[in-house]
Amino acid sequence: MSTNGTGRFAGKTAIVTGAGSGIGKATALRLASEGARVVGSDISAERLTALVEENPELDIVTVAGDVSSEETIAAVLEAAGGRVDALANIAGIMDGFLPAAEVDDATWDRVFTVNVTAIMRLSRAVLPLMVAAGSGAIVNVSSEAGLRGSAAGAAYTASKHAVIGLTKSTSVFYAPNGVRTNAVAPGGVLTNVDGAFKSQLAGERLGPLMQVNVPPVAEPEKLAAAITWLLSDDSANISGVVLASDGGWSAI
Repeated sequence: MSTNGTGRFAGKTAIVTGAGSGIGKATALRLASEGARVVGSDISAERLTALVEENPELDIVTVAGDVSSEETIAAVLEAAGGRVDALANIAGIMDGFLPAAEVDDATWDRVFTVNVTAIMRLSRAVLPLMVAAGSGAIVNVSSEAGLRGSAAGAAYTASKHAVIGLTKSTSVFYAPNGVRTNAVAPGGVLTNVDGAFKSQLAGERLGPLMQVNVPPVAEPEKLAAAITWLLSDDSANISGVVLASDGGWSAI
């Protein structure tokens, strides 16, 4: 496990969604290894159990459930014990690359619920605590699909653009209270998120572009490094920023 060895989060409490796998797991481990008490949430109780059992030396407590539900959010806040210094909104789902003429209502609604509404609800829950403390940091995971139209289907692309808008709005409103809000825009990352093409049109239109333009897939730990930096005091003068961590994809 890679850390910078500084204990940047000693004495702090951090919430991480999607903590059972991929970027969320790597971020939870990175934060805990740098001294944070981590409250990790995931839809899979089994993955969370494995996370704790495999890392008994780290201070990680877990809450299984749908992070878009108020019930799960209440449980996460209770586990945090009334203090939240850092929030990493990482949980997300894909959309099968379905174009606008092919996307079904269930896919659209579910993608927006998990990718956008969950971020809003959890941010809404922790912001009063951060404002009262006069400090805090939120990092939302957007995507290359939040920067361009050729990285996913209509629902996922729209949702990740919305994450960027929510990030900037939250920064504008709460930065004067000492709460910084930023976003990370990953490119391809090794995760268990279903990235299969479920549209012939998407394969024909996007497939050739991705073969030419997309850099190699990154390890989740590389995204965790960017996320924890934005959550730490090392980025104390940064708010409202979208940091592309994509191997240079956004520059192409």
